[in-house]
Amino acid sequence: GFLVSRVHPYVVWLTAARRYCIFFRIRRSDFINKMSFKDSGFSKDGSLKTAGEEAPIHRIRITLTSRVVKSLEKVCADLIKGAKDKNLKVKGPVRMPTKVLRITTRKTPCGEGSKTWDRYQLRIHKRIIDLHSPSEIVKQITSISIEPGVEVEVTIADAA
Repeated sequence: GFLVSRVHPYVVWLTAARRYCIFFRIRRSDFINKMSFKDSGFSKDGSLKTAGEEAPIHRIRITLTSRVVKSLEKVCADLIKGAKDKNLKVKGPVRMPTKVLRITTRKTPCGEGSKTWDRYQLRIHKRIIDLHSPSEIVKQITSISIEPGVEVEVTIADAA
């Protein structure tokens, strides 16, 4: 059988016929996720699985883009809160570098007069959220109200 050490949570003892012990250094979450529930008839919350219950797990990347940081962060927080309420594996938000688009131009249209310049800039902020879940659940999560000015792009790939 398997025994997880309480003193060292990353040490798992494997005893075979109670004659010898072998230990592995693995993450406790890997042990719980892969070893305990993989082939048992129970899901992680303790309920009994049915035969057709398992939906394929997809790797889903949600890319959020906006010019307004406050509304972007609000949408990120709402998406992550919805995903954590459904006990999904969430990574992010990953804050990508801000793109600053700059245009410097002369104020005068004719070129006469003092040489004064206008400087315009547009800042584009981007966040990436990764989820591991069935695609049906993502439809429920992304049905939240999106702030105006926030662009949402959802990419679904098979988890390999």
